Amino acid sequence: MNTALTDRTALIRNRNRASRAPVSFLNESARDEIEDRLNMVNKTFQAAAIISGAANYWHTLLPDATLIQDDDTLTLEEGSKDLVIHAMCLHWSNDPVGQMIQSIRALRPDGLFLAVCFGGETLKELRTSLAQAEADLYGGLSARIAPMGEIRDLGALLQRAGFAMPVADRVPLLVSYETPMKLMHDLRFMGEGNALTARRRTFMPRALLTRACEIYKEHFSISDGRIAATFELIILTGWAPHATQPRPLRPGSAQARLADALGASETKLQD
Repeated sequence: MNTALTDRTALIRNRNRASRAPVSFLNESARDEIEDRLNMVNKTFQAAAIISGAANYWHTLLPDATLIQDDDTLTLEEGSKDLVIHAMCLHWSNDPVGQMIQSIRALRPDGLFLAVCFGGETLKELRTSLAQAEADLYGGLSARIAPMGEIRDLGALLQRAGFAMPVADRVPLLVSYETPMKLMHDLRFMGEGNALTARRRTFMPRALLTRACEIYKEHFSISDGRIAATFELIILTGWAPHATQPRPLRPGSAQARLADALGASETKLQD
């Protein structure tokens, strides 16, 4: 049996600690993105569920929605919902496609699935600085920042899970901080600290932290002396299949030529 990527006990502990003085601007940005997409859908939802590890950020989005903890096994009844929102926790899942499959099973036909999570560009500066510092000092690397999916891979998971009309898009966010330490403080109180099963169980050595901060400032400072921190939100959209949904035509079944529609001359390719 494979070892789980995420230590759920550590993740919940991190979230509980963060709830004492939460840093919420990224969750607020993610919630705004989901709200914008819901406003573009010409449909009223009567039975919604929100899957989240930080429900206090999300309950105001849809006050009547059922709040679901992002456990490996979701407490969702089959065919019970017409909207499932997976809110800023898919990047911590040990089985992202399993989360999607459970979500699509919970949806009624033509139900909507929306997910928002961190993408692969997130914290690329911090990841680089820690890796370089650890290589310089110790000649190796440790698991310090969780791997996060690329947009193409996450979009492919929607298809694998069986969603119709899958769409994946991204929202890059560039945030500036006074120092790398301020960034790491915010991550701690976002509940996004290291919860990897393979993490080191000791405090980061002072020499490593100092060297990482030096590298960060050297390579990722911006004009006003602050440092840049990249976050990437990936938004996934998919629908539970239904007969009324549009479907692509069979290749070769078109009744009109594109050249005629564009009023252009067609140049045939050589065999």
